[in-house]
Amino acid sequence: MGEIWSGERHITTEQLDERAARVATGLDSIGVKAGDTVALYMRNDIVFFEAQGGAGAIGAYPVAVNWHYTEDEARYLFENSQARVIVIHADLLGPVRSALPADATVIVVRTPPEVCAAYGVSPADAEVPAGMIEWESWVSSFEPWTKPPHEAPTTIIYTSGTTGRPKGVRRFAPTPSQAATQRSLFMRGFGFGAAPDPSQIVTVLTGPMYHAAPVSYSSTAARLGGTVILQPRFDAEDLLKLIETRKVTHLHMVPIMFNRLLKLPDAVRAKYDVSSLVYVVHAAAPCPPQVKRQMIDWWGPVICEYYGTTEISMVAYCDAEEWLAHPGTVGRAFPESVVKVVDEAGNDLAPREVGEVLARTPGITDFTYQGDDQKRKDSEKIGLIAPGDIGYFDEDGFLYLCDRSKDMIISGGVNIYPAEIEAELHKMPGVVDCAVFGVPDDEWGEAIHAVVQPHPEAGLSEADVRAFLRERVAGYKVPKRVDFSAELPREDSGKIFRRKLRESFWAGMERRI
Repeated sequence: MGEIWSGERHITTEQLDERAARVATGLDSIGVKAGDTVALYMRNDIVFFEAQGGAGAIGAYPVAVNWHYTEDEARYLFENSQARVIVIHADLLGPVRSALPADATVIVVRTPPEVCAAYGVSPADAEVPAGMIEWESWVSSFEPWTKPPHEAPTTIIYTSGTTGRPKGVRRFAPTPSQAATQRSLFMRGFGFGAAPDPSQIVTVLTGPMYHAAPVSYSSTAARLGGTVILQPRFDAEDLLKLIETRKVTHLHMVPIMFNRLLKLPDAVRAKYDVSSLVYVVHAAAPCPPQVKRQMIDWWGPVICEYYGTTEISMVAYCDAEEWLAHPGTVGRAFPESVVKVVDEAGNDLAPREVGEVLARTPGITDFTYQGDDQKRKDSEKIGLIAPGDIGYFDEDGFLYLCDRSKDMIISGGVNIYPAEIEAELHKMPGVVDCAVFGVPDDEWGEAIHAVVQPHPEAGLSEADVRAFLRERVAGYKVPKRVDFSAELPREDSGKIFRRKLRESFWAGMERRI
């Protein structure tokens, strides 16, 4: 029997199933039906699993929401996903309260002590406001769901889109065969298949639960009978303490976490025993080769990697030995997956020839974009999905990424689309034009950089631009640096030549992404 821990609280998978069954009854009582959506606007908490399980039991889609969103960003997601119910932590309610749809049922979760401690939430802000539906009493008032469960969909995961607004990736309910194929990929990619006794798996959920991978990873571990420990917020030394005291065996991480671990003083790193680790997998963002080598030197050959996106799931993989023999690779295609590098006409390219990466795993369930089936059709080429990456294969079939066909920035494992930031900058008085793009960053993988063409008499400063954006986009979308230019380079079509702006920052780098 698996269990999930958060601070001093814990729940077994058997207890979790009972709680989720009560949630299912509660959702049914307020008219939630199969195909409806339930938005989860919360930090890492056991309640997330309860709400997700309850929604799935009646065939509703759980929608994890990035709680860093501004009011306007949250409003867009609530409306686009057509959320019938919003489950939200008490301390997150205030900033988005006016963005909550009038026809949605809002259920407020008391912010738990460990989350309050991690984020400096005051006791008053952690409490459920008077007059609001309180999660614990609401769930306890229902009997467990006893009707036959509906076909459980997966989730709707919002990722950055070509319009600059997030796009919801909605997967269809899998057939038994498709579910089995997906489980097989997870078992190998997450490293659980190598565990002699899955009940001995001990892992820490280090990333935010609004991302698809951490939730899939931790849910799989718990269902296998393992122990999952939720970190309310990633802390490098706290993770080392957990590894030593709880004998952690498996981890799912992103490269920025490696950076923060490596920045700890040598004395701090040396005092913790990490020998219990048998499998650490990373994904979601580019990892500088020197960082990965340092982690392998420290933790041993337990560092593995997979490549994938929300749309295509995981399609390629490499272990430490393979990576050291092919430094910089993101892996080789799984047997079930199809990964190609093609030219503009869709023809396969020879090893070392750079082209567009296309991929798909035919055996898993298909997807569409919430409210935009045409966008889904546009993402498909020669029967495969274009995740927006440019790369090449080596002679051994290992894939390398060297750029993106789309202008997506991945900073700290989070997808950021420049068009959204540029749209806000264009609203700023004194801004004639602008370009936003990613530049290499040792800690974050990429950092957001903006070049602004100001009106000659505007007198704008970097502080002015950052302050303007801070009021309009989430903090992690505010450029780390802002430069000014009298003119921006343009293509013949008039489009800003973003590549020319980026080139000097990436010159001489081992990686191009």
